[in-house]
Amino acid sequence: MSNVILFVKLLLKYVIRFILFIIEQVIVIFHLALVYLILNAEIEIPIVEDINIGKRIKISENHYVLKNNYLKKNEFGIWEMYIEGDPYERGLIYGELSKELIQRQEDIFVGQINDFVPSNFAQQFLRLFIGMFISDLPKNIPLENQQEIYGISKSFSSRYDYIASKYTRILNYHAAHDIGHALNDYSMVGCTSFALKDEMTADSNLMIGRNFDFYVGDEFANDKLLLFVNPTKGYSFASYSWAGFTGVASGLNEKGLSVTINASKSDLPTGAKMPISILAREILQYASTIDEAIAIAKKRHTFVSETLMIGSAIDKKAILIEKSPTKVGVYDSKQSKLVCSNHYQSSTFKKDKVNSANIKESDSKFRFNRVGELLADRTKFTPTRVLSILRDQYGFKNDTLGMGNPRAINQLIAHHSVIILPESYMFYVSTTNYQLGEFIGFDLKKTFKLKKGTITEKLKPSTFLLSSEYKQFKSFKATKKRISHYVILGKELTLTATEIKDFITNNQESYVTFEMLGKYYLKKKNYNAAHKMFTIAITKNVASLNIKMGLENLIKDCQNKKK
Repeated sequence: MSNVILFVKLLLKYVIRFILFIIEQVIVIFHLALVYLILNAEIEIPIVEDINIGKRIKISENHYVLKNNYLKKNEFGIWEMYIEGDPYERGLIYGELSKELIQRQEDIFVGQINDFVPSNFAQQFLRLFIGMFISDLPKNIPLENQQEIYGISKSFSSRYDYIASKYTRILNYHAAHDIGHALNDYSMVGCTSFALKDEMTADSNLMIGRNFDFYVGDEFANDKLLLFVNPTKGYSFASYSWAGFTGVASGLNEKGLSVTINASKSDLPTGAKMPISILAREILQYASTIDEAIAIAKKRHTFVSETLMIGSAIDKKAILIEKSPTKVGVYDSKQSKLVCSNHYQSSTFKKDKVNSANIKESDSKFRFNRVGELLADRTKFTPTRVLSILRDQYGFKNDTLGMGNPRAINQLIAHHSVIILPESYMFYVSTTNYQLGEFIGFDLKKTFKLKKGTITEKLKPSTFLLSSEYKQFKSFKATKKRISHYVILGKELTLTATEIKDFITNNQESYVTFEMLGKYYLKKKNYNAAHKMFTIAITKNVASLNIKMGLENLIKDCQNKKK
């Protein structure tokens, strides 16, 4: 009897294994089929009329014209572009004027992906993940924007057609800010903005300052583009970003309505919706008042959580529209100053657990408090004084943070920084070296009247640019990049004793210095040295509670491995 029971048990064991094997094969086949469908699916192009826009004419080096439209690199190293017409026409003109710029930006963008995701398998998985999120993207982008984007895609390079079609790729790039949210555990690089009015400004008019800390490498930020758009429908506007991008990160329209975006944290995304930059663009092109901006925001469903700061010359104030994939809140400080970092402030999100955790655990509250401190008991701000806040690298009560600390208003990573005067229609933009270089102020009334970017004011560069500290920071940043590539990508690196000493000397007040060296030693399995570096790092002003807890875990890890 015992032999029979044993035989039955053995038979059942093999039957179960066989069934599980069949199920596994079905799952694998289904997964492969899903991967094939997603990777080979092309986003359908929008319906457009056949248009012949002609060819651009080269006026001089880095200066092209096409009818009333132009692209040129100004004396400050910033590209200016003016375009007009219907959506598809504008897109074609945009692409024709800036084809080299567009292709260079894509080279950099794809290069960054190849650097940080070198594995072909990992890249395929990334494409699968992104494919699931953007498969329904066109349904969430207005036809006008699709047509404009499709026009630009005509000038894209064929080098990356193996990734996807030109139109599919450019749509994906417009969702890059949102996809980055979802891929990186929904974490953010912290942007900071604030608005002042009444007694807080020298002329009592509304003034807005903002840092856009979207970082894809220094090379990506070299070719910033100031875009002037005169559409056949809606309002003319200026937007500051990069070539090939039609969404808005920072902008001002002819009615004196401004839009800037700050990442936030709340509900997780579940699928493709409208990219936040496209929503910002729609508001900038079609809203003249705060109420109109709110109405547009409420009718759109967005991919990720974001705060839009809306400034209005007509309303003579600024407010925050706080959007998540499921909720919309509006925050009005009802004061002469309004501060925004990367958490929500409206009653809609007051009891939101994710937002509460974000305030507690991230660096957002530190920057928020620092701006508040710098604004306290001060009045009559000018653009120059606003810029001094945007360039601030200190912590609360002027505590030292080192250089490049995410806790600082100025993290030395900004793609761009702007100062906006809605009632004067002035749009100041940063030039080089993050927000440290000269700022140039464009008069939008004159710009759209003349159909040419018109600079009427300039703000001086920071004296920090010429300091020995800035030279040290650039050296520090280069070594930090080498360590990151070693730790994350496995690129071979052995630092000399002199290189390690210089790395510490160049930014010795920053926790990042010792955190990076700790990770370097940990990779080398030198647990004593790693433990020492992490222990020093945690004594510095770390960026957030999350970072502190991460360092504590690394210290414990080293202690366990030393045993």
